[in-house]
Amino acid sequence: MKNKMDKITIKMTDLTKTFGDTTAVDHLNLGVQEGELFGLVGPDGAGKTTTMRMLTAIMRPTSGDAVVAGHSILHAGEQIKENIGYMSQRFGLYEDLTVIENIHFYADLFLVPKPERPQRIERLLGFSNLTPFKNRRAGRLSGGMKQKLGLACALIHTPKILFLDEPTNGVDPVSRRDFWKILYDLLKEGITIFVSTAYLDEAERCTRIGLMHQGKLLIQDVPNHVKQALGLPMFQIWVTDVRRAKAFVQERQGIKRANIYGDSLHVTVARKEVVNQLIQDLQAQGFTINGQREILPSLEDVFISMVAEK
Repeated sequence: MKNKMDKITIKMTDLTKTFGDTTAVDHLNLGVQEGELFGLVGPDGAGKTTTMRMLTAIMRPTSGDAVVAGHSILHAGEQIKENIGYMSQRFGLYEDLTVIENIHFYADLFLVPKPERPQRIERLLGFSNLTPFKNRRAGRLSGGMKQKLGLACALIHTPKILFLDEPTNGVDPVSRRDFWKILYDLLKEGITIFVSTAYLDEAERCTRIGLMHQGKLLIQDVPNHVKQALGLPMFQIWVTDVRRAKAFVQERQGIKRANIYGDSLHVTVARKEVVNQLIQDLQAQGFTINGQREILPSLEDVFISMVAEK
C-alpha cells in the first residue's frame, strides 16, 4: 500500500490558463498520489473547473503542463481520456433514455467490449443503488439519483482516475452523504479520485486538500494540518449582539481576526492571555458572555484568514 501511495499519478507544473486579461489558473504546482482522494476546494470563480478541464485534456493550458496517468496534457490528450472518468458539473445524461440505456450509451462511447458489459453494469447499478430504477427515464430521477447515474456512466470503462467537478452541488444532504459513501468504496478499490467542491465540510472527508482562491493555490495538505496552518490560538466566544461585538473585538490590541459563526465569534489572538482581558472588556461594554473555549480553527477559518492576508 505504501508503494502505491508514493506514486504520483497527477502532476501539475506551473499550470496556467488565461482568458484575455483574466488569469483563471495561475501557475499551479500540485501532485496527487495514486489511490488518494484529493479535494480542490474554493468558491465559485476560484479556477477549479478550469483546472479540471485542463487535466482532462478538454482545454489546453496557456502555459505550463500536467502529467495525468503518465501522459502529458499537451501531447497525449487521447491517451489520458482512455484512463480517466470525468463527471462535469452538468453531466451529459440523456433524460429521454432510461438509466440502463444511458449506461449502455456511455459503454458504446468508451468502446467497452459487449461481453464485459452485463457484469460491469450489474455491479455499477448495485454499487449506486440504482438497480430498482434501471428502467426509469433519467429525466424522472431525483437530483441525487442523477448524480449517481452520472457516476456510474463515468465508471463504465473502469478508469484509473476519476475527476468529479462539484458533484454534489445542489444535491440534498442525504444524497450528498450517500454519494460520498460511494466515493469511499471506490477509494478502497484503488481508484484515484480528484474532486472539486465549494463545501468545506466535504473537504474534511478528503485524504488531502488544496485551498484555491482567484486561480492560486493557497495551501495543500491533509485537512488537519491545514487547520493548524494559522499557527495562532483561536477561541470561540458566545456573546450577545455578535455583529456589534465583532466590530468592537477587531479594534482591540492583540486580536488578529474575528469572524461571526451563528451566535458566537471565532477570535484569533496573538497570545492566549489576551482572551481574559477581552472578556472583561466586552462585559464592561455591556455585552453578555454566554461561554468561551479554545478551539481548533475550522477550514473556513483558515480559508478566510488566508484570503484576507492576500
